[in-house]
Amino acid sequence: MDNTPLFTDDTIVFGLLMLALGFVFITESIKTGFWAKFYKIIPGLFMAYMVPAVLTTTGLISPEWTTVSDEGVLTEHSSNLYYVSSRYLLPAALVLMTLSIDLKAVFNLGWKALVMFFTGTLGIVIGGPIAILLIATVSPDTVGGIGPDAVWRGLSTLAGSWIGGGANQTAMLEIYGYNQAKYGGMVFVDIVVANIWMAIILIGIGKRNRINKWLKADTSSIEELKEKMSNFSEKVKRNPSVTDIMIICAIAFGTVSVAHLSANFLAPFFEGIVAGIESPTTRNIFTFLGSKFFWMISVATIIAILLSNTKAKNYEGAGASKFGSVFIYILVASIGMKMDLTMIFDNLGLIAIGVVWMTIHAILLVLVAKLIKAPYFFLAVGSQANVGGAASAPIVASAFHPSLATVGVLLAVFGYAVGTIAAIGCTILMELAAVS
Repeated sequence: MDNTPLFTDDTIVFGLLMLALGFVFITESIKTGFWAKFYKIIPGLFMAYMVPAVLTTTGLISPEWTTVSDEGVLTEHSSNLYYVSSRYLLPAALVLMTLSIDLKAVFNLGWKALVMFFTGTLGIVIGGPIAILLIATVSPDTVGGIGPDAVWRGLSTLAGSWIGGGANQTAMLEIYGYNQAKYGGMVFVDIVVANIWMAIILIGIGKRNRINKWLKADTSSIEELKEKMSNFSEKVKRNPSVTDIMIICAIAFGTVSVAHLSANFLAPFFEGIVAGIESPTTRNIFTFLGSKFFWMISVATIIAILLSNTKAKNYEGAGASKFGSVFIYILVASIGMKMDLTMIFDNLGLIAIGVVWMTIHAILLVLVAKLIKAPYFFLAVGSQANVGGAASAPIVASAFHPSLATVGVLLAVFGYAVGTIAAIGCTILMELAAVS
């Protein structure tokens, strides 16, 4: 099937995404009339995500497509924009946003951040089996299947993705041997449901004051960190020269270079060690150590934290975190581009399982946040550190304040570590629910 979008050249598509971002920022800067009222309800970050999604849905652009030759040969194509954004701009953004961070102040945010992260993990672990039980009462065939075709095996890959990330998802595919011919359907559910949930979280950011009031949350530690970073930024603020900008770029992309170089060495090294583990279960638990993306993000964050203890942190005054924010918005646009809104109707049964699953995750987060009076920030980042991983958690965290991006990264990296073992626990429960 030929589903070629109108624009396939990444140069043109990137220009369209930048025009979309420009439209969002121009309209958000209007302080009167329709747009002023609109952005009081819908945050700009959500629009930066949704406008590219609309471009994809209407067929103007696409993250991937298939062409058919005159001889009937199918050829698959894909855009490289998300890859470039996530592998180059994301680590660069993390460096620039972490450059002026006060790590002690981050740790002073307290135990509630960890509680909300583990609540998010628990919500995924119990949400899967509950979703199977609920959907089975309406449509037993949707959660059926035997052998490699068993739906619970496919859903195990979602558990791996929604607790850890791509490496954990692949590990679960290997552990439970789901039919790879049907695996694309699970990836499809992952993209649709996770992106819908991220959109809801972004909308919530615009209403965070009202949500925090309802939660009776104590936001003093977050506000203290934000104020501390703002005061530091104001103290070292200066009109950036070309030299300043070039040094900021050197710090950002020099670190990206070192992070990629390190990942190219560390990932195969640890992959070899993990491959030598005799126990298949133990081996798959540590599969994430063979992920280049995991090491790239980890090394970039470590370097950024080290630089935050040097004079390099003063480049915050020349706008380092602002450049980081630009990179984050480009990443958001490239993520939005992956969302075709019509896909929601392509496999309603599996989508229903995913929606119920994510709803349970959300309800548990809200209940615990209400119980411990945790700020919406901890709820949002705790969820995305699980569901979205290192690509999404910093985006959500930085929407509250650029200096908070590090919190999202630290929790997301932690998610990689617990992802596979927690997903195994979830899958055991899903298997029991499916055969009951």
